[in-house]
Amino acid sequence: MSLPKPYTDFRENFPSLAQAFEELGMLCKKSGPLDTRSARLVKLGMAVATGSRGGIKSQARKALGEGFAVDELRHAAVLAMPSIGFAPVIAAIGWINEVAGETA
Repeated sequence: MSLPKPYTDFRENFPSLAQAFEELGMLCKKSGPLDTRSARLVKLGMAVATGSRGGIKSQARKALGEGFAVDELRHAAVLAMPSIGFAPVIAAIGWINEVAGETA
């Protein structure tokens, strides 16, 4: 899995901030009782809810690399529909499908 250029550029231009951000992520992951699979779905759901194309694609790439089925990721997006509406969920599913196509 290759990292997106904007992120690699950020790491190159701001290495100490990138390191601190990655450490914060690890501390957040270790701070509670959720297992890795649950945490990944929560993070995907938050990306869907905020309409973050980059976040959705990043979480989808990570999830697929961790063995999730693409149907699980689509279902996570669909669960947001009552809260955020039809169109944002359709966009999220499209981005999930793009990532699934890249990894197929």
